[in-house]
Amino acid sequence: MPYQYADSKLKLFSLNSNNPLAQEIAKEMGIELGKSSVKTFSDGEVQISIEESIRGCDVFIVQSTSAPVNEHLMELLIMIDAVKRASARTINVVMPYYGYARQDRKARAREPITAKLVANLLETAGATRVIVLDLHAPQIQGFFDILIDHLVAVPLIGDYFSTKGFNSEDIVVVSPDHGGVTRARKLAERLKAPIAIIDKRRPKPNVAEVMNIVGNVDGKICILIDDIIDTAGTITIGANALKEAGAKEVYASCSHPVLSGPAIERIDNSVIKELVVTNTIQLSEEKKSPKIVELSVAKLMADAISRVYENKSVSILFD
Repeated sequence: MPYQYADSKLKLFSLNSNNPLAQEIAKEMGIELGKSSVKTFSDGEVQISIEESIRGCDVFIVQSTSAPVNEHLMELLIMIDAVKRASARTINVVMPYYGYARQDRKARAREPITAKLVANLLETAGATRVIVLDLHAPQIQGFFDILIDHLVAVPLIGDYFSTKGFNSEDIVVVSPDHGGVTRARKLAERLKAPIAIIDKRRPKPNVAEVMNIVGNVDGKICILIDDIIDTAGTITIGANALKEAGAKEVYASCSHPVLSGPAIERIDNSVIKELVVTNTIQLSEEKKSPKIVELSVAKLMADAISRVYENKSVSILFD
């Protein structure tokens, strides 16, 4: 049953990164998206107009900072400033995909920590709360001095694979690296399956080299899970390694389908039977493939927004 907030002080706005998801969230909540316009001048400057009163309202702005990342981030910052100057009561950023999350620490000397810079920018612009899904590093929550709700996609992905009717004894959930073991374990618990880990090293960014597989995958249905699939090098090399180690079938899943460069070609030519993604990032036509299955996070986001608005616990959504 959709929520009904038509005459309330809740206002939901969408910017340009993922309007279809914002429309879905609005439909789940039984409301219309707020009236606003985003224009770009010939020199690339962004102008935003809010075309209805939001004085004293709780405003939620839906914007993934996906490609073009800097454009979408600037849109968001300008929108936050516009909402603040229009006397909104609270400014809540709904950011299904948090761009720059992979730059979360200094890996070498003289490197920036851009994930922290983005957090600072959102706060300085005037955001009072951020709702995100599957941050690349959960510690990024600590970069914020404002409220943050960190949602997870594992229950959605787990429910999808549960409908496949696999025997739990035939499944192995695989983490493509050591950093994703916690995520893989959460999915494995939902599917009542063991886990395996691909031990790899990365000689340089976007280049992965498989070293070893920890765990038994021989004769098993393997489900790879990651948070971000970018160029798909890691996931396709990992899938091939699993197949070579005797896996019967290989499925892959992720929260954020960045899918840049040769990603689609690599997935189409890989042994991966199905790639299960969520719609945190809007897929353009050239990024669609018969192998890709898209799950919607609209209900999850709508539930989070309504719970924040009604001052109810959000933690129930983590299960």
